[in-house]
Amino acid sequence: MNKQQLITELQSYGLRMIDEVGSSGRKGGAGPSDHKAVTIDGTTVMVPVYTESATQSPYTVITDSGKGQGTLQRHQEPIAPISFPHQPKFYSLTTADGIPYWKIALLHSQNVLATTVLQTCMRYRDSATACQFCAIEQSLAADRTIARKTPAQLAEVAEAAVRLDGVQHMIMTTGTPNTSDRGAAYLTECASAIKQRVDLPIQAQCEPPDDFVWFERMQAAGVDSLGMHLEAVTPAVRQKIMPGKAEVPLSHYFRAFESAVQVFGWGQVSTYLLAGLGDELSDMVEMCDRLIQLGVYPFVVPFVPITGTPLANHPSPNSDFMFTLYQQVGALLKKSGMASDQMNAGCAKCGACSALSNFEK
Repeated sequence: MNKQQLITELQSYGLRMIDEVGSSGRKGGAGPSDHKAVTIDGTTVMVPVYTESATQSPYTVITDSGKGQGTLQRHQEPIAPISFPHQPKFYSLTTADGIPYWKIALLHSQNVLATTVLQTCMRYRDSATACQFCAIEQSLAADRTIARKTPAQLAEVAEAAVRLDGVQHMIMTTGTPNTSDRGAAYLTECASAIKQRVDLPIQAQCEPPDDFVWFERMQAAGVDSLGMHLEAVTPAVRQKIMPGKAEVPLSHYFRAFESAVQVFGWGQVSTYLLAGLGDELSDMVEMCDRLIQLGVYPFVVPFVPITGTPLANHPSPNSDFMFTLYQQVGALLKKSGMASDQMNAGCAKCGACSALSNFEK
């Protein structure tokens, strides 16, 4: 089995953990949730481990106790060495006001710092508007984070993560506030504070603001790349899965994408596309083609159900579907010359939640 197929299957089926090992995974909250980072043949990926489907996965691990290493098995047959990143050093620190750094930002994959600057969303608490896959306030309810990370806190943690753990880029996402800038204003403030403290590439993620001048303000403050996430691509699926967000029409997203590419550059704007929510393969490939032609990287990721959400029992897409999707989108990326490793910062640059980067070459 080649690496493309292995990663695709692992992210579709998940991984059955016999023993808890390595740094703790993510349970609930903003994504990637119910995952753990694992490294296979030099590639670090985020794999579902705390999902119902993972309990039925053909993939298991035999661990070398205490060393963060082991053997990946498929149907009890050894197939590859596997290792787990160690707990980052910055997790042991606290701010002057007593908040643990890990409540402010987390290590994703091996070298990415990630944070949700506002851990609440205007759509979340109303079933008529909430995105059915979202668990943004779960980690807040479980006291694993704080509702609002201040710019000073984020700058302090970012500096420590770079100095102690060699973090190479940072992702800042946000729940959507009930303001016309959709969180862009606060992301701008946070980016400015971080860049004054440490030289670290930053991707900001938010819904498209009403006024696209925010893209220039974000870049001026130190944001290096931008994510605006569609998640679903057809109107019917958008309306069913994320009724509130679907009120923002695709036409507004595409005007925003076009404007953002002019500011951040070709290949420096990305969007999450969640495969398995109901969109047909052909619709997803068509959307990816349209995005790439605009200069937007379509970060295709298999949907992973999160415990406690309305879609907790919704199945992940099967690996054959994902493999075909990756092949077709990878061919479009290759033809365009767009590649995830050319992005300054962000989820697509990290690539750990998807196998897509393995299909670009």
